[in-house]
Amino acid sequence: MRLKVLVVDDEVLAREGLKLLLGQQSRVEEITEARNGREAVTRIRNHRPDMVLLDVQMPRMTGFDVVGEIGAEKMPAVIFVTAHDQFAIRAFEVSAVDYLLKPVTQERFDLAFQRAINRIDSAPADESTRLMRTMLDAIANPPRYLTRFAVRSGERTVFVPVDDVDRIEALQNYVRLHTGNITHLLHVSLNTLEASLDPGGFLRIHRSHILNIRRIKQLWSLTHGQYVIELLSGERLNSGRTYGERIRKGLANPF
Repeated sequence: MRLKVLVVDDEVLAREGLKLLLGQQSRVEEITEARNGREAVTRIRNHRPDMVLLDVQMPRMTGFDVVGEIGAEKMPAVIFVTAHDQFAIRAFEVSAVDYLLKPVTQERFDLAFQRAINRIDSAPADESTRLMRTMLDAIANPPRYLTRFAVRSGERTVFVPVDDVDRIEALQNYVRLHTGNITHLLHVSLNTLEASLDPGGFLRIHRSHILNIRRIKQLWSLTHGQYVIELLSGERLNSGRTYGERIRKGLANPF
């Protein structure tokens, strides 16, 4: 079976790169493209592609919005494309075939494309519909806070439970997750990640540090509203001067 593939991305260079990768696949018969979510919806409805490479972060209409607009019975196989690891979890939760992290490598693309081929070739119609309904349900009722992180490790994706993380450290355009003696890198800003974490379980103490409250052993007050905070591991961190009130409220007894 030869495939019709739709490439959806608001960036020209991103679309061109994906088209070059698709051009090396012998199963691909036709490649079309869409510059935004609205164009994607129109092309999916009118041309009925077998597969969609769908950018997540598009203005006005995201990749998830496109899936919700089309409906379960009419949605082709989806590979989400994103610049941030934070969307990987949701891509899996909404039953996408796979996700690709920009910049997309040839090896990673080949793996995702083969997974999509396997689903198209083997999944019966009722199973595909069930998966799409699961996707739409997840989009309509997204989890309020993250429960796990999806971390790329070579060609694998490792899932790290949020509760296993001791602390999270900003590292330019990445964050570093500290879980005991093991660290993981995620391509997302600390501010963006903070909005996805349960404030009852995690506390921002510095512009570069978020702590798992359950991992805090003790703290000492310093001048100017600052603290030294010790974790169960014995590691100590200094809080930022502007975070004093947040720390007092976050760690106070509820009575």
